[in-house]
Amino acid sequence: MRGDESFLHADTGVTSELFVERSLNEIRFWSRIMKEHSLFLKLGFRAEDTQLIQEANQFYKLFEQIEQTAHVLTNQTDPERIRRFNTEVQQAATSIYMFKRKVLGLILTCKMPGANNFPLLVDHVSREANYFRKRLLELNEGKLNALPDAIIKENVFFLRIMADHAKFIGHLLDPSERKLVDIARNFSNDFDQLLFQAKDLESMRPQSQTVPLLDQFLDQNRVSVSSLRDFKKTARDLIEQCRIKSIIHPLLADHVFREADRFLEIIDMFDAHLTSSTPQPGNSN
Repeated sequence: MRGDESFLHADTGVTSELFVERSLNEIRFWSRIMKEHSLFLKLGFRAEDTQLIQEANQFYKLFEQIEQTAHVLTNQTDPERIRRFNTEVQQAATSIYMFKRKVLGLILTCKMPGANNFPLLVDHVSREANYFRKRLLELNEGKLNALPDAIIKENVFFLRIMADHAKFIGHLLDPSERKLVDIARNFSNDFDQLLFQAKDLESMRPQSQTVPLLDQFLDQNRVSVSSLRDFKKTARDLIEQCRIKSIIHPLLADHVFREADRFLEIIDMFDAHLTSSTPQPGNSN
């Protein structure tokens, strides 16, 4: 994943080239995710939720336009133009975050009986919107986490996302798909444990931020994320071929696969930079 270098640097400075590349990388990925969230939320609303359906449609169109613009812009675009674009997109991400939290409030206060959006799913998609908006703010401020902090922070975020995905898959598969439901449940338990481990490492900072510990942390997470990514790919293919019973939209199956794939790319990028930043024997620091 090109462009991840900017938040891996030990300092907080971001060059103009990395700023543009990283900004476009984030917006191209997450604007599509936000667009699809709008669709998934709409599909879970009741027929009488006309206002919410209209708002979801508006967000879908908004992020579709953002996605198209991001693909027109290039790494040679003037950084000031990108800075303004980041601000526009950050405002859109903030708006959809507030919309998602409003929907969550309606569900939790039992004002939408019979709707089909799980509260955890709505919370999940709002966390991703908040992640997106905060990333754009950090980019525009030229402030990104140093390598050790970034490794732990990003893994805590994405491990929770992966644990949620496993739970959603398990609940949206038909109960008669007993083997697949059992596999999804096992993944859920696995990622819950990985998340607890990551939070333990986080609470032990800065003493826990040693290269050996972080290297093992990344290696262990990579193994589990790779397995989950492969399971999601298999499930996506089976759903598209109508070979298993579920209420999972084919686009949702591809959506969660892409997020796992991105997490793997981030882990690999962290690992490469962690290795390159490790002093070699005989070299001075």
